Amino acid sequence: MKKFYLKYVLIAFVICSFILPKTMEVDAAANMESKNLQLYSEAVVLIDADSGKVLYEKNSKEKLPPASITKIATAIYAIEKGNINDLVTVSENARNVDGTRVYLEAGEQVPLKKLIQGLVINSGNDAGVAIAEHLSGSVEQFTEDFNQFLQQEVGVENTHFSNPHGLHEPDHLTTAEDMAKITQYAIQNQTFRDIFQTSELKWDGESWDTTLINHHEMVRDKEYEGITGGKNGFVQEAGFTLVTTAERENISLIAVTLNSMYSQQSYDDTISLLDYGFEHFETDLVLKNEKFTDGFDHSFLVTQDTSFTKRKGETIEKEVSPSGELIVKGEDHRIITEVELDQVENKEKNEQMKSEIVTNEEVVDQNKEELHLSIIVPTAVTIGLFISLLFYFQIRKI
Repeated sequence: MKKFYLKYVLIAFVICSFILPKTMEVDAAANMESKNLQLYSEAVVLIDADSGKVLYEKNSKEKLPPASITKIATAIYAIEKGNINDLVTVSENARNVDGTRVYLEAGEQVPLKKLIQGLVINSGNDAGVAIAEHLSGSVEQFTEDFNQFLQQEVGVENTHFSNPHGLHEPDHLTTAEDMAKITQYAIQNQTFRDIFQTSELKWDGESWDTTLINHHEMVRDKEYEGITGGKNGFVQEAGFTLVTTAERENISLIAVTLNSMYSQQSYDDTISLLDYGFEHFETDLVLKNEKFTDGFDHSFLVTQDTSFTKRKGETIEKEVSPSGELIVKGEDHRIITEVELDQVENKEKNEQMKSEIVTNEEVVDQNKEELHLSIIVPTAVTIGLFISLLFYFQIRKI
């Protein structure tokens, strides 16, 4: 009995010796660029700005107060839903808002685009209220319209904003993941991108003439290679928050940090995230109308340009699945992305099929003759056999 059990133990051992090392090898390869970054912020995320792929995260789904990075969302909403050439009349309510301002005066008329610039570059809370009242009539109605836009058009799921500027309110919350998604959406707009990357701007106001200096140090100083924009924030309840975009030759990145204890920590975390992204990843593209063929010689076309993120220098494989999707695989056979395809007819086969089913008069006549013969001959044979049998029985009677 012991020998019986020992036999099966040995078999199991041999099987595991082949399976487990391969499994461990795949797992190690899949995570070879993973790194436990030493970060100060409570929540962070790093994404590829083109593909949306999350490259690094820490508590990225945790709901936290965002402070003034809220203004990224307000800015893109104003650009898309308003007319940037409109003149906005500043209210007393906007004039008296707390916090950082661009010192608007009640009754002052300011172009909407200029208010958006003051909102993003100088973090003007008064500009935020003026924008909200102009677009929706009141801050209360604006927040309702604003949240609907973020949920339905941007696609965030864990964000609720109670005002246009980010001053603390208990239910004014977002996540690092949602802020990255909002920023990814916003930078598709050229007007937003121009404002987002502005280092300084001459400001001629009714009561304040100055040069606005971007509050985001990395945007202002441009000391980090590839910086393309950013917005910072701070209120006591939120700590220091930061959103930063950067790009180099092979990839564009968005880094978000929430709730750092000190301003410098938020910048240190951002640099660590960006360094990590640029060192390990690059973006590739499957082009619209690129053609692929499956194992049955069926042809397919890509329906739209599709970005995907891969390890830097990685060789990829592309194959068409049985269900008709393009599967992009990495070097360890992991699936990087799946791309929608449209099946198209093979022209040569199509022409061949057409030639086979074309019915000219000769072919039709020939088919009719064959059909007649296939019916008439068996019928004639049957009738002849019946007559012969009848004749036979008549002869027997005689």
